[in-house]
Amino acid sequence: MLVQEMSTIDAGVSLDVPLDWRVLAFAAVATMISVALFGVEPAFRAARAAQHVQMAAHAKAGHRGSGAGPSHRLVIIQVALSLVMLVAAGLLVRTVWHLAAVPLGFDRDDVLLVTVETKRASTAAETRLALYERLVAAVSAVPDVAHAAASTSVPLSGGYGRLRARTPETPDANQMTLFNFVSPNWFATYGTPLVTGRDFDEHDLPTAAPVVIINEALARTLFAGRDPIGGRVITGAPNWPPQTVVGVVRDAVYHSDRAAAQSGAALRDPVVPTMYIPLAQAEGLRPPGATRITISVRSAAGSPPRLAASVGASLMSIDPNVSFSVRALADIVRAAFAQERLLAMLSSAFGALALVLAAIGVYGVTSYAVSQRRTEIGVRLALGATPRGVIRLILSRVAIVTGLGIIAGMVLGSWLLQVVSSFLFGVSADDRGTLIAAVLTVSAIGLAAGWLPAWRAARIEPVQVLREN
Repeated sequence: MLVQEMSTIDAGVSLDVPLDWRVLAFAAVATMISVALFGVEPAFRAARAAQHVQMAAHAKAGHRGSGAGPSHRLVIIQVALSLVMLVAAGLLVRTVWHLAAVPLGFDRDDVLLVTVETKRASTAAETRLALYERLVAAVSAVPDVAHAAASTSVPLSGGYGRLRARTPETPDANQMTLFNFVSPNWFATYGTPLVTGRDFDEHDLPTAAPVVIINEALARTLFAGRDPIGGRVITGAPNWPPQTVVGVVRDAVYHSDRAAAQSGAALRDPVVPTMYIPLAQAEGLRPPGATRITISVRSAAGSPPRLAASVGASLMSIDPNVSFSVRALADIVRAAFAQERLLAMLSSAFGALALVLAAIGVYGVTSYAVSQRRTEIGVRLALGATPRGVIRLILSRVAIVTGLGIIAGMVLGSWLLQVVSSFLFGVSADDRGTLIAAVLTVSAIGLAAGWLPAWRAARIEPVQVLREN
């Protein structure tokens, strides 16, 4: 499962874990250190206790001081660490929830991305745009394809170009803007709605007037308080003529940096101003020698990967020399916060493990304390104490130890959780709701672990205990 989470669309991860003497040596050393830290010291304590002449007096003293022994301190540390791990896990899980709920501006489901390489296509470079049109038309004719469109970049791919844009009315604006070349129906394929204006159509030819569609962020920047439809956008790129705005589309999550787009930054950062140019008018505007195009396909019957074979066959029917690769848009979105999801998974696993160890520690220490105080408990019951009172007495000691661990965990977590603060989104490291939930969980587990020894103590037969002594 971890390998699957670590793998991304562009880079799969595989683990080869052969038997290594260095790993075995490390495990052996770690085991010996653990035994020395947690086993030798109690053994010395037992040895010293055995040398006492008055065992009964020693036992009574031990009974009175059992609440502050080294074993209790170890349990306090375990409870503190489990609280810190649970809070970290809760914060990271909430971060993943918030990232998954970020409005993308497009529909991530039912979209298949087909990246086509036309370098070896039997088509001259000057007619490559016509080849793209034929490929899109062939894919659109495939059964169960609702929409198909071509573009030079796709959401969260990090392949968007950047340039500076302005309007004749704002010559000093020079707004840094992402741009993408798209064919008609591209916005319908992604489910990105038009706010105003129109989509590109078959009339936006190379010989027609240059047009552009912009997103809401760019409209707010360049046309603040004015209707952008009919306005002109001027770029700093050479040989790019002024383009007339014919439409405004809803803001969508994109990113020009590949690493940032695949690390969750695109979901965290504000929407970037973006402009879209008709693919048919891209002649002379695209980088020289560009031969790759992506055809986005919306499935009308769900499960986009099921269309891969029929879409591939349609591409090969147009030109058998093209090569292509397919991937689902949902996989790209999922990979955008794979790092946060992996951290949430690991912290949850470690938090659960720490909680189990703390529960075992509470149970062990409580069971030992009950066995040491067996005579005292028997006398209490013989003098009229009720089983419920005995349970309450023992659980009060458990509550004290657990409470001290929680306090220590809150102090420790106040600065230790700052380490994960840079990974958080939509929640702060000092979120009270997460802290309260973790405290209640640790408290419940601690009391549950101490309840069984307390219940056994309440069932002690006073007569049998007095006979044993």
